[in-house]
Amino acid sequence: MDRFYVISNSMKDPEGRTARRIRDYLELKGRKCQIQEHGVGSAIHAYKYTNASLIPEDTECILVVGGDGTLLQAARDLIEKNIPLLGVNLGTLGYLAEVDSDNLEMALERLMEGNVAVEDRMMLEGCAYSHRKKLLQDFALNDIVIARSGRLQIIDFNIYVNGEFLRSYSADGIIISTPTGSTGYSLSAGGPIVSPEASLILITPIAPHTLNTRSIVLPADAEVTVELANEHTSGWEDAEASFDGDTCVKLGPGDTIRIYRSSRMTRLVKINNISFLEVLRKKMNDQ
Repeated sequence: MDRFYVISNSMKDPEGRTARRIRDYLELKGRKCQIQEHGVGSAIHAYKYTNASLIPEDTECILVVGGDGTLLQAARDLIEKNIPLLGVNLGTLGYLAEVDSDNLEMALERLMEGNVAVEDRMMLEGCAYSHRKKLLQDFALNDIVIARSGRLQIIDFNIYVNGEFLRSYSADGIIISTPTGSTGYSLSAGGPIVSPEASLILITPIAPHTLNTRSIVLPADAEVTVELANEHTSGWEDAEASFDGDTCVKLGPGDTIRIYRSSRMTRLVKINNISFLEVLRKKMNDQ
């Protein structure tokens, strides 16, 4: 690889030292590398890290400096680009951003040599509707979460799979996640850990008001529809659907959100020969 672009989270890399370290090393080796300009993100969405239109068309790899959250945002920002992403982790051990400061130069050497693997990660696409009017359509690499946005009160959800009624939940919310997202919010809510190479959709309720509720695993080609039921309309205020914790849309009683596997993929560069199981073991030992 010869042409690179660096996206940096200014909160994790406030003076841009790691971004400049990457650029300087690559340029020293005769490669091209451009760092994003600060302030190119949307003023409305404060977590936007880059403007995809500023990335040169011949870019072969984008290095994302920050952590898993930064990499998730970059994947959504750059969904039209189909350029492999490499996460440079400046936080705790992550599942997505595998390169840290200590092995940065080694990782850059392997990138330049092309001695890397690229994994395709499935994404979700969701369409929210109110009275059959489309409110929002967006993508998620980790998960789409439908939860209350007002006072503490349960919400009743009806879940349909491929148009067929599956079950109802009374809960604080519902998480629809990819295998990549199984180690995120879904895991905190009691969901299973799934290998990121798997192809499936995972449904996990948040604080369900029952003793026998479990996560449900569906094939990747399933279409999940979540309907906000009307049983507690006097008790809860608006709900909210969020895509990877970023883009949000308000929902009310009777509204629905249709979720399915996206035709888009996130391409992640793998530098190390560390398996998902080894990363998982380290994370568990750190607890």
